[in-house]
Amino acid sequence: MNDVTVKAPTIAQMRENSLSGVVRHEIERLILSGELPTGTRVNENAIALRLGVSRGPVREACRALVELGLLDLIPNRGVFVRRLDRHDVEEVYDLRAGLTGLAGSLLAARVSDAEIDRLRMLVAEMDKAAAAGDFRSFYPVNLEFHDVILQLTGNSRLIKSYRALVKEFQLFRTHGLVQSDALRESNQEHHAILAAFEQRDADAAYHASFRHVQHGKLRMFAAFDKLTQAGGARDAEPNHRPIE
Repeated sequence: MNDVTVKAPTIAQMRENSLSGVVRHEIERLILSGELPTGTRVNENAIALRLGVSRGPVREACRALVELGLLDLIPNRGVFVRRLDRHDVEEVYDLRAGLTGLAGSLLAARVSDAEIDRLRMLVAEMDKAAAAGDFRSFYPVNLEFHDVILQLTGNSRLIKSYRALVKEFQLFRTHGLVQSDALRESNQEHHAILAAFEQRDADAAYHASFRHVQHGKLRMFAAFDKLTQAGGARDAEPNHRPIE
């Protein structure tokens, strides 16, 4: 049996990898904040100058973001912020539904009273925001509710896969779900997920979580179609994103 010798990375390689990671996070922030809109070509020179680095870490960061699904590499043209079409969004929704359902079923069997109390407080916050039609308050708590469930599963691969989908999904922006009715309907579904946890019912948690994301897909496309028929713009303000 032959021994396989793995060479340790050099100090220069570690520094380069660390720097490219910092650059990747900054480019990712620019994309998700809307400062780099979908369809925009990423100017590597401008990014390098802005961050005070060479083009090497920027190229490495862009390659990583292509793998993550936030950028598209078009041969002989460059790297562009990915623009999701309807089919892309449907695929992301369907994957999120499956992962969300899995997370719910995994957690329900072992969720503690303290963890349920934490989720209950988040649902109560969303009740208040929905009643006021306050999308800006509702949106981050909605993200936190689902992320907490993922974290509590303790399944690192599931968490990583889900968070990658969330980032990709944020490329698709619309004013569609700022109406109070949509927020209330979404939070009623959160209540159903919470009830399944309270009952420690893994099957009910799976189905409530899966249906929630699928219903969110239907709400989002109905709102988007209405916006399109009214002649609305394809992209909206960065803070107005679709929700479940």
